[in-house]
Amino acid sequence: MTEEERELAALAVEASTCTRCELAETRTRVVFGAGSPTADVMFVGEAPGRHEDEEGVPFVGAAGKLLDRLLGEIGIGREDVYIGNVLKCRPPGNRDPHPGEIEACKGYLATQLRLIDPKVVVTLGNFATKLLLKRDVGITRTRGQIYPWWNRRLVPTFHPAAALRGGDGILDQMREDFALVRSVLDEEAVEEADPAVEQLGLFS
Repeated sequence: MTEEERELAALAVEASTCTRCELAETRTRVVFGAGSPTADVMFVGEAPGRHEDEEGVPFVGAAGKLLDRLLGEIGIGREDVYIGNVLKCRPPGNRDPHPGEIEACKGYLATQLRLIDPKVVVTLGNFATKLLLKRDVGITRTRGQIYPWWNRRLVPTFHPAAALRGGDGILDQMREDFALVRSVLDEEAVEEADPAVEQLGLFS
């Protein structure tokens, strides 16, 4: 186990008892993240849902099954990526995250990004995309592109739940976005990621 892997494991233990915001009072489990600690691709969603809150693992319901299928279509297994969320605890009733909750939790995500050091970050839906790109523009206008991002590449796409609600049109666009992820991974050279991402004002 590398030093980064040990640090990530220690951070998960720290997060498991987090009381930085009021979600600590209503959650069942903290959903820190799951997958390969050395992944080339890291997915960032919004927040855990009911199934995730019960199991402590991100994307385990219908949305997770769709995510697995889309990964398989570009030749990647779930075990080869890392999946996390902006919030590590479920908001009651799956409501939108509050600004104070995002502020309290964002340090965990910044450290995950630094330690996992992915080549590609895929944001799933509006909240994650707006937070990481620092743009108040919806996902329908930001998807379909590859953004240079802290010496990495960022690919925004819809949240899988949106495809489950919105039918084949959204699903087809997600397939296009996943093809962009594949294209980045297939490049011969990707710039070395910055090891101090959370110290460079990522969320400031």
